[in-house]
Amino acid sequence: MLFRCRSQLLHVLSLSLPLLTRRLLLPCVHHLMKPLVVFVLGGPGAGKGTQCTRIVEEMDQTMAANAQKNKFLIDGFPRNQDNLQGWNKTMDGKADVSFVLFFDCNNEICIERCLERGKSSGRTDDNRESLEKRIQTYLESTKPIIDLYQEMGKVRKIDASKSVDEVFDEVVKIFDKEG
Repeated sequence: MLFRCRSQLLHVLSLSLPLLTRRLLLPCVHHLMKPLVVFVLGGPGAGKGTQCTRIVEEMDQTMAANAQKNKFLIDGFPRNQDNLQGWNKTMDGKADVSFVLFFDCNNEICIERCLERGKSSGRTDDNRESLEKRIQTYLESTKPIIDLYQEMGKVRKIDASKSVDEVFDEVVKIFDKEG
């Protein structure tokens, strides 16, 4: 596969170097470009879905202009240790986690947002009892994953208690800085 990729690349570039030299100098671009992943984490109602939608909509031109197409945004993953172990086992050496975009928000604000959303969303889990259980699960299962990435210096924390626009402004600053 690697040889075939090199051959195709050499053919496209129409290089005049001797074949042996070309093989040594031009590795397959596909094999060098590991996908860069941004995990998006935070409690229920912190704004992960809302902000991911805006990132895709507002930064679509930036992403379209990126000819490498090797950057991925993963909303709400990994949620627990099993998810992380599965990711590490499956993706080890195949993708790099660039950073974790962490939407940090007070639990009560998260609950209020979800209750408000529940008035029109039709989601059966947008009620106080379910939300308190979901937040407890988040604190027990997801927050330790965030803490682990924090220890590695890979968490970019945003105060998600602000307005949607203010939070998005912070998101843009982070993506501008991180590239």
